[in-house]
Amino acid sequence: MPLTAAGIYAAALRLIDVDGVEALTMRKLATALDANPMSLYHHVANKHAVLRGVARMVGTQFRTEAPEGTPWQDRIRLLATDFRTLAHRHPKLMAYSFNHQADFIQPDDPFWVALTAILDAAGVPHSELHHCTALVGAVITDVLTAELFGASNLKPPNAGEVSLTRPESYENRVFRLALDAIIMGLESPLAADGDFQGADR
Repeated sequence: MPLTAAGIYAAALRLIDVDGVEALTMRKLATALDANPMSLYHHVANKHAVLRGVARMVGTQFRTEAPEGTPWQDRIRLLATDFRTLAHRHPKLMAYSFNHQADFIQPDDPFWVALTAILDAAGVPHSELHHCTALVGAVITDVLTAELFGASNLKPPNAGEVSLTRPESYENRVFRLALDAIIMGLESPLAADGDFQGADR
């Protein structure tokens, strides 16, 4: 089967899911594809280009559909939850990307496009739309990074006690609280007729 960029990205993702980004090399990738390592460079410039291609490919898996008329608050919750599901599907790629690539989420990515549309529909002024999208995206990815790396601050102080009083997992509770904080932070200025700094509508 001839080499293609899409085939290279798919093989790279399989290796990353097993061993992580740091273990990926062009030689290992060539071996997985039963190809000469030099032949990969006809399709991808280097490992960084492979990672960007893998990230774009994984991004196309992201889809969120909310019924018409769904409040923007619930749309944000659904969007964030779907993104969280995708992150946990490919935890090693996502954890690396969140931690090492500040520009991992691009303005043309489905997550960014959907989040921007939600905030726009909610009434965030156009002059603040990009900044709000970036801020909300950063909070969500920070919480997911902590989850994927098993951050100690996301572990319950007393696991036995929590399991008796809180049937949902502690990580789920923290994620839900983070979403609630994001939404409440947006609701206040929106309720005050778009009282954002430099509002243009």
